[in-house]
Amino acid sequence: MTSQTTVDATGPADKASATPSGPSPAKGLRGHPWLTLISVAIGVMMVALDGTIVAIANPAIAKDLGASFADVQWITNAYFLALAVTLITAGKLGDRFGHRQTFLIGVVGFAAASGVIGLSDSIALVVTFRVFQGLFGALLMPAALGLLRATFPAEKLNMAIGIWGMVIGASTAGGPILGGLLVQHVSWQSVFFINVPVGVVAVVLGALILTDHRAKNAPRSFDILGIALLSAAMFCLVWALIKAPAWGWGDGLTWTFLAASVLGFALFAFWETRVREPLVPLGLFRSVPLSAGVVLMVLMAIAFLGGLFFVTFYLQNVHGMSPVDAGLHLLPLTGMMIVGSPLAGVLITKTGPRLPLAGGMALTAISMYGMSTLDTGTGSAVMSLWFAGLGLGLAPVMVGATEVIVGNAPMELSGVAGGLQQAAMQIGGSLGTAVLGAVMASKVDNDLAGNWADAKLPPLTDGRLEQASQAVQQGAAPVPKGTPAELAAKITDVAHDTFISGMSLACLVAAGVALVAVFVALLTKRGINADAAGPGAGHI
Repeated sequence: MTSQTTVDATGPADKASATPSGPSPAKGLRGHPWLTLISVAIGVMMVALDGTIVAIANPAIAKDLGASFADVQWITNAYFLALAVTLITAGKLGDRFGHRQTFLIGVVGFAAASGVIGLSDSIALVVTFRVFQGLFGALLMPAALGLLRATFPAEKLNMAIGIWGMVIGASTAGGPILGGLLVQHVSWQSVFFINVPVGVVAVVLGALILTDHRAKNAPRSFDILGIALLSAAMFCLVWALIKAPAWGWGDGLTWTFLAASVLGFALFAFWETRVREPLVPLGLFRSVPLSAGVVLMVLMAIAFLGGLFFVTFYLQNVHGMSPVDAGLHLLPLTGMMIVGSPLAGVLITKTGPRLPLAGGMALTAISMYGMSTLDTGTGSAVMSLWFAGLGLGLAPVMVGATEVIVGNAPMELSGVAGGLQQAAMQIGGSLGTAVLGAVMASKVDNDLAGNWADAKLPPLTDGRLEQASQAVQQGAAPVPKGTPAELAAKITDVAHDTFISGMSLACLVAAGVALVAVFVALLTKRGINADAAGPGAGHI
């Protein structure tokens, strides 16, 4: 068991009390900041990678296990639901029991669940253990941020978070490439088995390197009712967003779950003002920079993840690329995030987060506008230009917004702050996919019938038109088997042109969201508690 240190992170005015009261850290591996960063980055990489790598394996899983389309959707939804609903609670567990233990348990559980999925012979087992992947992933993500916050001093924290954000961005964007290679040349099971050796490495490094840091005011009890209310509210919100495209935004079920979510959040907020040790002290949100950081994370994820959702369909279904080729075409985005994140960390350390965040969101808005101009004949060079701009714009936001949220929270709530950061990104991604998906569906529904008639194609019944619309929303051409080549080409042209019009409108909406985020970014500032670094700072 590692020795524990106590830190009081009440703010700059209390620097004297922020000095560790425990023994000085041992020299060497244990507690070294940069080695700590490597350790947590390996664990975080598994979770980020699994967010996108599995999408490539879904068709092979469906074929091998005889799964329906709805079953395959649950492979993604089960993971996302478990992750999003439990992130804040998992952050609280780290604050209570120590981020080192929480991180290691998360890594072991995530790797074990991945191995079981690879051995599964039924879709029910796959979905069940995807839930466990999400639960254990929620444990390790906030704990990773808590460890970085406690280990790095203020002047190095932004650089560390920059590299941490780079790992997440590269893993997320690189998932389709790695997934395509594994599925194509090995098997769909290998997509999950790969997490086992990665998890072993993360656990070994974590056991040797990570040290536990406990804040003096760390929570000693659990807000059980608060956990239940927040989990229920988050579940209803995320569930409504996941199911809205299938149910319809005007459907009573959609609005029932949204109303239940609002009620759950209201009851949670009321209860948090009454309980002695709340799950999320509402006083956190009295910090305008912290609140702005959370909102900024949501808006960034709406624009980025929502817009990127359609780009994958555009590359594969409109341009006819394989999953591996589509992933390679996204390398400019990944590359700029890899290069830009550490540089953004240095810039934010020197100038503060406000201008880099606002500039990053402005570049994101410009890039999303540029992506709205893509069409069926756009070449790789033009695509790469806008993808690179998007990656370069996102880099300072991933770094800066994370530092603003975590740095403006007291040390004893760093896990909760990390959970807030990740939950904001998950909710933003879900909102982006749902809202921009609704924009796309509406545009396609409005344009398809007219475009079909203008091309003098055979009329479609209402039922066939609805089926065609659903295919076109994914960039696919609804060409029946046996259709003559000339007629198939005309249908394909209409489908792709209609999809492009929907994607363009969705990207314009995403650009508008990014523009709003520019003004939110102006409300941020450097974390007032960022100087409450852990004793490991002495290693740097």
